[in-house]
Amino acid sequence: MKITNAKSADIDEIMTIENSGFTTDEAATEPAMAERIEVINDTFLVAYGDEGEVQGYVVGPVVGQRYLTDDLFEKVVNNPEKGGFQSVLSLAVSPAAQHQQIGSKLMERLIDDARIAKRDGITLTCLCRLVPFYELNGFTDEGLSDSTHGGEVWHNMVLELA
Repeated sequence: MKITNAKSADIDEIMTIENSGFTTDEAATEPAMAERIEVINDTFLVAYGDEGEVQGYVVGPVVGQRYLTDDLFEKVVNNPEKGGFQSVLSLAVSPAAQHQQIGSKLMERLIDDARIAKRDGITLTCLCRLVPFYELNGFTDEGLSDSTHGGEVWHNMVLELA
């Protein structure tokens, strides 16, 4: 497996994985994902299998606040060079590649990159069933989020780096 930054040519495979991992209300649209590839490519990581296929990805902008807000799912801006919280808007693994620790390896790389960029931490929201996965990856559950994205109840998860 190789982890590197996303390429625009990956969009079809990324969208297939996005739509298999999230409900229609939760999933990013193709234009939104294409914008993320273009604007925040430095924090859009893709795991490629031995045949060059996309096995999973993690993406999110660097934000100034500790917790995600729903507007972050709508529009992204360029990441600052240093500081802020690395956010995670999507972490998804292809159904065919699950149970191979690809999600954890993507998170490990994102954490390493965030440390190098001297980020304050990493922030994300997740469904209750995913809290244990993120806790295993070093995150702390800081309670319920104000987010109503996709009509779901979300937990604020934070990993302190500073």
